[in-house]
Amino acid sequence: MSKYWEIFVNSFQGYARYFAHEVVAPHWGNYFYWLIAISLAVYALELLFPWRKNQRPLREDFWLDTFYMFFNFFLFSLVGYAAISNVAVQAFNDFLAYAFGIRNLVAIEIGNWPYWAQLLTLFVVRDFVQWNVHRLLHRVPWLWEFHKVHHSVREMGFAAHLRYHFMETIVYRSIEYLPLAMIGFGIQDFLLVHLFTLAIGHLNHANLYLPLGPFKYLFNSPQMHIWHHAKHLPEGRYGVNFGLTLSVWDYLFGTHYIPYEGRDIPLGFEGVEEYPHDFFQQTAAPFRLRKR
Repeated sequence: MSKYWEIFVNSFQGYARYFAHEVVAPHWGNYFYWLIAISLAVYALELLFPWRKNQRPLREDFWLDTFYMFFNFFLFSLVGYAAISNVAVQAFNDFLAYAFGIRNLVAIEIGNWPYWAQLLTLFVVRDFVQWNVHRLLHRVPWLWEFHKVHHSVREMGFAAHLRYHFMETIVYRSIEYLPLAMIGFGIQDFLLVHLFTLAIGHLNHANLYLPLGPFKYLFNSPQMHIWHHAKHLPEGRYGVNFGLTLSVWDYLFGTHYIPYEGRDIPLGFEGVEEYPHDFFQQTAAPFRLRKR
């Protein structure tokens, strides 16, 4: 147990130092300031070219979503997630070694591939895994209670991209770990992939008209993703348009749905009007419902 405690303490202190360094020492690989820069750039596009022209620049819950951005990307790890997840990974690897003699999870060695091919492989594999996890969040009732936080958005804007319950981080990262480890990647590898998916996610939630022409079959867009947030879904379907960055999975597996331009459709879910508008109440809501 002392080994795991040492990992926890070192990871906690290491992440605290990392976060402090990110804030006080801007550099080209600094994710903290890249998040701010990409957010400001997409917000400027919203202000200059709004799709819903009657939507206020500071839309409903704008500041709440801004807080979610920094909480989910930085503060959640600071309060212990980074340390706990490192302990969990070590415990899982120790279990595989003890029970099955597995000491190396890498099944496909791509470390010698060209750098661009490694990045592309990470991006495509991770996006497909996330597409499947996203479907689970809609399909499994107790997971849906956590995902409701994200779908409580009633006016779309870039920051709505990162309004989600911290339990989603745990679910996504837990399921992502094994397939990415099997191709030799850690969850935190490759800043370029993270920044690209961050930018696409911001754009998908933004108040923008962004027609992609034939590329709509490859990449998600605001006009596609608005239907994912539609309050009224097609009968018998638990969700549509699950793609995070790529739309190709929805077209391949028949979960795409864009019946018409959805600029002004109602967003949310049945009963969203009574859903909490406060961070702490939204965080607690799924646990209250589960207990009940």
